Amino acid sequence: MGLKQTVGRQLAPKIQELTPGLSAGFVREALNRAIDGIGPLAPAAVAADKQLREQRGNVERAIHEVIENNVRIAGAQGFATNVGGLVTMAVAIPANVTGLAVIQCRMVAGIAHLRGHDLTDPRVRNAILALLLGEEHVTEMVRKKKLPATPMALATAPVHDPSIDGTISAVVASDILTRVVGKRLATTVGRRVPIIGGVVGMGADGFATWKVGRYADRELLPRRR
Repeated sequence: MGLKQTVGRQLAPKIQELTPGLSAGFVREALNRAIDGIGPLAPAAVAADKQLREQRGNVERAIHEVIENNVRIAGAQGFATNVGGLVTMAVAIPANVTGLAVIQCRMVAGIAHLRGHDLTDPRVRNAILALLLGEEHVTEMVRKKKLPATPMALATAPVHDPSIDGTISAVVASDILTRVVGKRLATTVGRRVPIIGGVVGMGADGFATWKVGRYADRELLPRRR
């Protein structure tokens, strides 16, 4: 386990005590806002359909653009929320966590929409959240039977199992918080130039979002609309 993950896992519980809003509930709210649209960000399906029109109906090219656009947005918010030092951490971490969750949910929801999945379906919504964990984490959870199936299998399950809603939300919330806290501490402690944190935050959040997007692209197979 790397420095960022180690530091993050040690300090995430303490951060959660200071920011009780960053629990399982905020993940569902982030997903709702990503799908419905928030502020200058258009709803996931609307943004995806715009890319589909611009790519003249080519779904794969549209998905590529959805990923690239959201990677840029994630990088920008990663820079903005990681410029300050330790003094701003209590405010910056919740903002970074929430922003990253909304952006990644929006990206994956757009991919799911372009592949013909119904974003109002709770099975699809669980699959979207599961994809945020990344392929390695999902594979481990399935192996340990903490997750019943892969995201694609969740999205196409015969029936929705409400019992896994809370489990997925809690794991996603903990995972994002751990990554953000670890990144923040690893780039803040001992440095004197705050701007470096912004650059590192931009790169880390952009790369993490790209990885999630590529995983969603591979995992979510087309369905007839």
